[in-house]
Amino acid sequence: RLTPLLMQEYFILLFLQRVLLLVASDVDALCACKILQALFQCDHVQYTLVPVSGWQELETAFLEHKDQFKYFVLINCGANVDLLEILQPEEDTYFFVCDSHRPINVVNVYNETQIKLLVKQDDDLEVPAYDDIFRDEEEEEDEEEGSGNESDGSEPSEKRRRFEEEVIERTMKRRERREWEARRREILFDYEQYEYHGTSSAMVMFDLAWVMSKDLNDMLWWAIVGLTDQWVQDKITQMKYVTDIGVLQRHVSRHNHRHQDEDNSLSIDCVRIAFEYDLRLALYQHWSLYESLCNTSYTSASLKLWSVQGQKRLQEFLADMGLPLKQVKQKFHSMDISLKENLREMIEESANKFGMKDLRVQTFSIHFGFKNKFSASDIVYATASLMENIEKEGPETTNFIKALDSLSRGNLDKLHQGLDLAKKQLRAIQQTVASCICTNLVISQGPFLYCALMEGTPDVKLFSKPVSLCLLSKYLLKSFVCSTKNKRCKLLPLVMAAPMDVEQGTVIMVGIPPETESSDKKNFFGRAFEKAAESTNSRTLHNHFDMSIIELKTEDRSKFLDALISLLS
Repeated sequence: RLTPLLMQEYFILLFLQRVLLLVASDVDALCACKILQALFQCDHVQYTLVPVSGWQELETAFLEHKDQFKYFVLINCGANVDLLEILQPEEDTYFFVCDSHRPINVVNVYNETQIKLLVKQDDDLEVPAYDDIFRDEEEEEDEEEGSGNESDGSEPSEKRRRFEEEVIERTMKRRERREWEARRREILFDYEQYEYHGTSSAMVMFDLAWVMSKDLNDMLWWAIVGLTDQWVQDKITQMKYVTDIGVLQRHVSRHNHRHQDEDNSLSIDCVRIAFEYDLRLALYQHWSLYESLCNTSYTSASLKLWSVQGQKRLQEFLADMGLPLKQVKQKFHSMDISLKENLREMIEESANKFGMKDLRVQTFSIHFGFKNKFSASDIVYATASLMENIEKEGPETTNFIKALDSLSRGNLDKLHQGLDLAKKQLRAIQQTVASCICTNLVISQGPFLYCALMEGTPDVKLFSKPVSLCLLSKYLLKSFVCSTKNKRCKLLPLVMAAPMDVEQGTVIMVGIPPETESSDKKNFFGRAFEKAAESTNSRTLHNHFDMSIIELKTEDRSKFLDALISLLS
């Protein structure tokens, strides 16, 4: 467990080495990577960065570099499988794993020589006790022995008695072992059954910087963006989000004093971070208010904007706020200043009347100099869109580097490019949600809802990418729950499929937990997908760091789904 002292020890070790950084393709991982890069720069540490989008790339990268490097840092990958089993490293190879995926594989937890887990001290991992899942080899050898010491010249009756005692003892030991093994299977099943997320990796890295007194405002902003990514992607509970916001708020107060020299606050080099209650409307400060209301999952689902009735409700909502349509449809920064000043209060008041009680959200914003202001969720949408950009054909790493660069405040042009892509992505998601609901593509399969996008659907290429597909699935489930009259269906999880590679005949499939107020965001589809694939010999590829995303041969889809239904029924 990462006490501040241990953190320092780990990294003093690292700072003396050449390090290979293996970074997953998600916004939180990119933010953690930026913080670590900044720390490495402070201490002139030599490192090589390799983006990895799945297990195959991770294994390849390790095999290619294992002769030059002994120290590997894994960000948002590697915690939830037995790393030593997969990579088969030499004994003098060390892995520092900073990964929000839970549960962490038990071997990684208890192997403290080669695997150093970077986990916050107060994160409850709920790991089973060592003795419940591991037995010493000596114990096993003792059980195997115990026969073969008969001829010692004792009386025959004495021999028989001792022999019988040994047989009973061995039988008892075997029975104990069988019971222990059954209990072990049960404990591991309970521990590994659900997939969920722990503290954002960017927050863990920021903690490290803070413990070492090397934390800067830029690093704090990346930690905020990492946490906001977990919230936008619906990976953590509202309770966890609010708690972590509180932790970061204390750092923000420390770094951004209220009474700073006001003249200085306008220079482009000055960064100011502020806590605020903002509107839960995607990209609204860089869009028109109308577009943002139409393309934000929360407002679109609450007003049921895919229906004629919903469009009418939107007009009523705008009228209730007293905002002229001309103002609402023009770019936000061109709206009348008098309207903008009270906008949040006006929107919130009307939203409450229309049943949207959670339109206000705790978040942070950043100011670069005088003109540039962004909220944390703006950055998340922009960075994620750059990472899964499908407009330019080219190597995946190009997108990764662009997304990473967009997080530096010197690269505002890349950030604006990301914001434009994000608007396209959100429009595509909303249009796809509307068409799925209007054409009744969401079907109840018994234990779960199922929706498959067909080849030829508009924007289908975008949804062959995991982050975009997950976002679509979550938006669709929210909207479906608002639209259906069936009470049982409101409580079901969703499995969604989209064409992956037409030439190879594969689909990508994702499973997401039910959309309920009290949802703990735990996902059982990872294990269920594995079992269904195993029992039907389906040709699947479990390549994603999130176990609840798989790739599957299109011909095997129907038998795989049948197995999944019977497994979960």
